[in-house]
Amino acid sequence: MSVTFRAAVLHELNQLLSIETVEAPPLAAGQVLVKLAYSGVCHSQVMEARGGRGPDRYLPHMLGHEGSGVVVEIGGGVTKVKRGDHVILGWIKGQGADTQGVRYASGERVINAGAVTTFNEYAVVAENRVTPLPAGLPMDVAVLFGCALPVGAGIVINIAKPQPGATLAIFGLGGIGLAALMACKLFACKQVIAVDVEAAKLKMATELGATTVIDASRSDPVEEIRKLTGGLGVDYAIESAGLTRVIEQAFDATRRFGGLCVFASHPRSGEKIALDPFELICGKRILGTWGGDSKPERDIELLAGLYRDGKLPLDAMFTRRYKLDEINEALDDLEQRRSVRPLIEIDPSLR
Repeated sequence: MSVTFRAAVLHELNQLLSIETVEAPPLAAGQVLVKLAYSGVCHSQVMEARGGRGPDRYLPHMLGHEGSGVVVEIGGGVTKVKRGDHVILGWIKGQGADTQGVRYASGERVINAGAVTTFNEYAVVAENRVTPLPAGLPMDVAVLFGCALPVGAGIVINIAKPQPGATLAIFGLGGIGLAALMACKLFACKQVIAVDVEAAKLKMATELGATTVIDASRSDPVEEIRKLTGGLGVDYAIESAGLTRVIEQAFDATRRFGGLCVFASHPRSGEKIALDPFELICGKRILGTWGGDSKPERDIELLAGLYRDGKLPLDAMFTRRYKLDEINEALDDLEQRRSVRPLIEIDPSLR
C-alpha cells in the first residue's frame, strides 16, 4: 500500500522544521502503518531539533515519539494489532517486533526516521512501539500515555513506591513532573513539594495536590526543602527539569541514610553533574530511569484505569492545541516554557 502524506522534517540543527510531502515505503515484517490523530511534543524533540543532543548523523529526519492514531495496515507477522485498531504510539519498547528505522522518500531525497515518529499524518511504526488504546480513553489524552505519563507516573509507581508518611519533592513541572505529581495522590505521602520557576505551573501543582510549592527563581529550593523537613531533606526527589544544576539540587535536597533521587531529564550533550561523594557513602542514592521503568502492556492499562476513575486529571496538561503546520511554534512555546505539553491536532476526526 503506497501512502503519500505531510510530515515535519528536520534538515539542519537549529533550523525550522519544514512541512513537506513524503512517501512511505512498503511495510516490512513487524511494521505497522498508522494514521495519526494527535501527537504530543516533548522536550526531547526540542533538544533534538535545537542541537542539544550534539551532532546528528541521521539528518534529514522526522521527529515525535508520543501520539495516537488508527492502524491502516500491518506487515507480516504482526499479531499485536489489526487494521482499524485505535492505538497509542510511544518510544518505550513493549511487546512485538523491534524493527529498524524507516526511510521515507521526498522527491529524490531520503528522509530518515526511527522506529516511531508522530509529527506526521501517517507513520510506519515498529510493532513494539504501538499499544491498543484502552477502553474509555480519548484519543487526545492518549498521547500522554506514549511518554509523559509512563515516565513521570512510572517513577512514582514503579521506582519510588513511597511508603505512608513519606516526603517527596518534584523538581520541574513539565509533562513528566506533573504526571509524577498526579501519581503521588495514589500514595499516602506526608508532604509533596513541587518546585519550578513558573507561577502558572506552581498554581497548577497546588490544584493537582502539592502540599507546598517553591518558586526556585525567588528562593533556594534546597534550603526551603530542608526547612520543611526539619533539616533532613526529602525521602524522594524526582527531577525532570532537564538542567544539570537542578539534578544537583534534587540530590542535595534528598535525605541521607536511604533517601532516593531519581532523574528522568536529558541535559544538553556534554554536560556533567557534580555530586559530593560523601553524601553517597552516607546512604543517599541517585539513579536515572529509562522510561520510568514502565512496561506498556502492563502500565498503560493501569494508568488508563486511574484516568477513568478520575484520579489522573490529565486534560489539565494541555495548555494549547496546535495544527501540524504550527509545529515550530509548538517547539518554541515548549522551549520558552509557555506551554506544559503542546498537543498537535493532526486529524481530530479520528475517533
